[in-house]
Amino acid sequence: MLNRRELFKLSGAASLAALVPVSFTRATAPVPAKGPFRFCLNTSTIMGQQPGLIKSIEIAAKAGYDGLELWVNDIKDYLAKGHTLQSLADFIKSKGLVVEDAISFTTWLVDDDAKRQAGLAELEEEMKMMAALGCRRIAAPPMGLEEGAVIDYKKAGARYKEILALGRKYKVMPLLEFWGASGTVYNFGQALAIAAAADDPDVKILPDVYHLFRGGSGFNCLKMVSGKMIDIIHMNDYPANKSVDQQTDGDRVYPGDGSAPLKQILADLAAMGGTKVLSLELFNETYWKEDAQLVASTGLQKMKQLVNEVLAGK
Repeated sequence: MLNRRELFKLSGAASLAALVPVSFTRATAPVPAKGPFRFCLNTSTIMGQQPGLIKSIEIAAKAGYDGLELWVNDIKDYLAKGHTLQSLADFIKSKGLVVEDAISFTTWLVDDDAKRQAGLAELEEEMKMMAALGCRRIAAPPMGLEEGAVIDYKKAGARYKEILALGRKYKVMPLLEFWGASGTVYNFGQALAIAAAADDPDVKILPDVYHLFRGGSGFNCLKMVSGKMIDIIHMNDYPANKSVDQQTDGDRVYPGDGSAPLKQILADLAAMGGTKVLSLELFNETYWKEDAQLVASTGLQKMKQLVNEVLAGK
C-alpha cells in the first residue's frame, strides 16, 4: 500500500510556476452552511480507480457532497494538459460544489534553508492557484522532515507563522497537519505546540481520525480547542483486528465500519461551535477495486447517518 508521501512522489507534473498566471481571479464564494457539518469528498478515496480530476468532481456532485478536497498534483496535471484554472473553476461551480481544501506537500518546515525557500515558493504558487478556484484553505503537513527529527517548537512556530502571513496575502490559509506514522509531527499535542508558538490569530489544525489514532493522540484532545482552531477533519475509521503500530493508510475503512469513537468525535466537533467540514479521506485498495460512484456515495451515506444520530442524541 502506498502511503501519502509515495503517492505524491509518483504524481509527476510540470512546474507550477509555468502553469499559474501572475494575475488570477477568485472563482466562488463559500456556500452558506445549513448545519454544524458540511460533507466533502477527498479525491484520494477514489484515486485508485483513476477517474481523473473532472470525473472525480462529477462523482462527488452526483453523490451529493457539498464540497471537494483536491490534491494539488491532480490540478497541476490537469493544467499540464492544456486546460485552464478558469475552466476548472467554472466546471466546479456548475456542479454546485466548492473546493474546501487542497492537499499540498511543500517543504515549508524543513531545516535546510534552500529546501525550505523552494518549498515556500512552491506553496505561494499553489496558494495563487487555489485562490483562483475559490478555495480558502491548503494543507501544511510535515513534508520533508526526517523520521525521528527533533522538533524545535519555537522555530516550527515561526515557520508556521510565516506561511500564515503568506496565506493572508492570497486568502488561502494553511492548515497545520500531522501524520500519525511520520515519526516527526505525528501527534495533536505537537501540532498544538507549534500553533501556540506561532502566536498568530489565524492558526488552524487539520486533524484526521486515523492519524489521531495512529499517532497516539487519542480523541479527548478535541475537547481542548475552540471551533476557530478546526475547520476540517479527515473522516475515516480503523479496524480493530490490527494493533496501532501495524496499521497503515490503506487500512482505513468507511466511517462507522471500524473502532473509532466517531459519535464522540462528532459531538465534540459540534460543541466547539462553527461549521465543520467532514472530508472523507480513504486509501483503501479494496474500495479502489469497486465502482467509484458507489464508494463515494457509500462514504457520504455513512457519514450522514452518524451525523444524524449524533444530532438526534442517539
